[in-house]
Amino acid sequence: MKARYFSLLLVALVCCSACGAPSLRHKKEINKLLAQGEYLAASNQLEAAKNKEYKAKEALLYYLDNGAVYHDSGLVAESDELLDLAQKRIDELFTQSVSGHAGRYLINDLTIPYYPAPFEQALTYYYRAMNFLSRGYVNSALVEANKAVYYLAQLRGSKSGGYRDDPFVQYFASLIFESAGKLDDARISRTRAYQAYQNSGKKDLAETFVFDKPVEGWGEVVLVHANGQVPLKKSKTFQVLWADIIIWGRSLRKLHYLDVETNRNTESADDGMFTIEMENAVLAGLVPNSLTISYPVLEAQNYEIKSSEAVTADGRVHPTRLVGDIEGAIQADLEEKRIPTFVRAGARAIVKKIAAEQAGKAMQEATEDANIGELTTMILNFLGALTERADTRQWFTLPAQMRLTRFYVAPGRQDIVLRFKDGFGNIISEHTFQNVLIRPNGRVYLHYRTAK
Repeated sequence: MKARYFSLLLVALVCCSACGAPSLRHKKEINKLLAQGEYLAASNQLEAAKNKEYKAKEALLYYLDNGAVYHDSGLVAESDELLDLAQKRIDELFTQSVSGHAGRYLINDLTIPYYPAPFEQALTYYYRAMNFLSRGYVNSALVEANKAVYYLAQLRGSKSGGYRDDPFVQYFASLIFESAGKLDDARISRTRAYQAYQNSGKKDLAETFVFDKPVEGWGEVVLVHANGQVPLKKSKTFQVLWADIIIWGRSLRKLHYLDVETNRNTESADDGMFTIEMENAVLAGLVPNSLTISYPVLEAQNYEIKSSEAVTADGRVHPTRLVGDIEGAIQADLEEKRIPTFVRAGARAIVKKIAAEQAGKAMQEATEDANIGELTTMILNFLGALTERADTRQWFTLPAQMRLTRFYVAPGRQDIVLRFKDGFGNIISEHTFQNVLIRPNGRVYLHYRTAK
């Protein structure tokens, strides 16, 4: 009975551990469409893959991924519907504790519902606000700006280090406050943005606050260029001997998340028949004194466009400036979670190992056959290692960076051209915003996404 209990327990946990993270292959297929500017096709593929790539625990992630793609395609109403669902789901999950999810400590981190990183949550307010501004709904955008600054204030109060504020979201909120006539709130958010840039070590981004001076009777254009693709998370595993587990624990600070291997296949388990994860699982079954540890790494995504500039009908050129480093935020978030991730993975590996050993001993006692006991331990070690996967869930349809420019133009309808440059300053493509209505002393918000 004891043997049956241990065996069925671990096997049941294994069967319930279906990994919910969207696969690396799925992410790259969507990114390819985004790079081609095929936003509707990307959205349709996300919808088609919803039941396969996004389990119930990843419903929030689907809302975010497709909500951003709808936004980039210009379907702002559809985008806002999904992002509204995302924010409501975030509120629901905020009241729940992950401490009660035993699977996180017995199987892997993918057994708990996906909850966005703080910088991802902050960006939901930006996207919804821009969706409203695209339709001229300043008051609705004001609601999102208020939600954003409240969330960031709570974040500053709850954390003493790491990501505590978002300079880009604060800066964009200040623009919305200005558009709504809330000048005191605009001043506060602008100050917060400046402080956040300073605290993040990106003092050069403080130049964001220097743009064209107002021209009486002219209207202002605020143009956001969302550019590039964020690094993609994938899972890596490695073996640690029982005798080395303490030494390994003391060496955590020497380990890094960035994947720099060039001579070995490091793709995650969804990208091949026999991968590093499978290899380590086999080793875990065959080597009785080893543990399998998983951790996330980042795979950089190349994009050709490095800068951009807006050109008005009168020939004036207005370069965009980097105001939001999302790629850097992802790297910083992973680094901030590095030690807890490894500690949890190590503790989980030990629990799996002990459970397998106990099951093997119990099976040996029940059957009076040492071979059956060893086989049981080996199989459960294999299954335990096979389910050891890092949490690679992320809002992967985000751009790598937010670029912005502000300038004043004469009132009336006119075309505004956004030109894209490579790393050498060569113009490689452009997009034209046609018949933009500029009102005297008014402000219009434009946005465009590139991912190639």
